[in-house]
Amino acid sequence: MTRAVRTRAGARPALAAALVLTLAAGGFAAWTGQGWYAAAHDDSAAYAAERDRALAAGEQAVQNLNTLDHRRIDRGLDLWESSTTGGLHEQLVEGREEFAGQVKAAKTVTSARVLSAAVTELDDRSGRARLLVALRVTVTTPDGKSTDKDSRMLGELTRADGQWKLSGLGQAPVGGTATG
Repeated sequence: MTRAVRTRAGARPALAAALVLTLAAGGFAAWTGQGWYAAAHDDSAAYAAERDRALAAGEQAVQNLNTLDHRRIDRGLDLWESSTTGGLHEQLVEGREEFAGQVKAAKTVTSARVLSAAVTELDDRSGRARLLVALRVTVTTPDGKSTDKDSRMLGELTRADGQWKLSGLGQAPVGGTATG
């Protein structure tokens, strides 16, 4: 019996160590799980995701409104209208026929590429955002000559039916220009 008592006594430190390691692992799992849950349900993560959605939609809309091919004018103008809302949308719809005639007569192809963009303001609750976009617009004339122009634009976005759409667009002031 002495040998059996010694074996049980010798097993106790190993059992105690295993119990301590199990409790430590459980505590660590609980701590990291709580951190993961907090990060997944953090308002700043949701805000950042909404900002990214607004940015992507804004970049695409500005690119759409600076791209137009006289050979596919209706398709291009339909894309303009689907990218906009509010007063900007109304202006495009009202001036569509006249503008289409001008582009068909000029026979130009305009394509835009976004170089850089950033959301400068976001009010997620009211569904409004502003962005600044740097883009390169290439205009190709009927004789095949192309001209590139870099510009900066300020856009206003409004969330309509769950999607961010452009509700205002204009040229951004260039450095050295007084604003007041």
